[in-house]
Amino acid sequence: MKAPILIVKNLPAAGMAIFPFVLLKSAGLKNDQELINHEKIHLRQQLELLVVPFYLLYVLNYLINLARYRNHHTAYRNILFEKEAYDNEEDLKYLKNRSWYAWLKKI
Repeated sequence: MKAPILIVKNLPAAGMAIFPFVLLKSAGLKNDQELINHEKIHLRQQLELLVVPFYLLYVLNYLINLARYRNHHTAYRNILFEKEAYDNEEDLKYLKNRSWYAWLKKI
């Protein structure tokens, strides 16, 4: 999956996926293959959920986690979509073999 990369200096994170773009905080991060792979996993998740439902589920899952864990970082890391992306970001061939709705396995 070839995704256009945009540099957004004020980005609150190192990277972010907003379909169809990968946003990076600095140009130097273009060489971070694991970060790019992580964001491309999110693009695939967004695509299979037709984009808008992805964002709704993402925020809902975060809010449920925040109520459960009472900690932003823990709530964020336990979002189903983030679990899939973090667990597979080092596997640069993951997207070639990934099954549809693979994030459901993280429930």
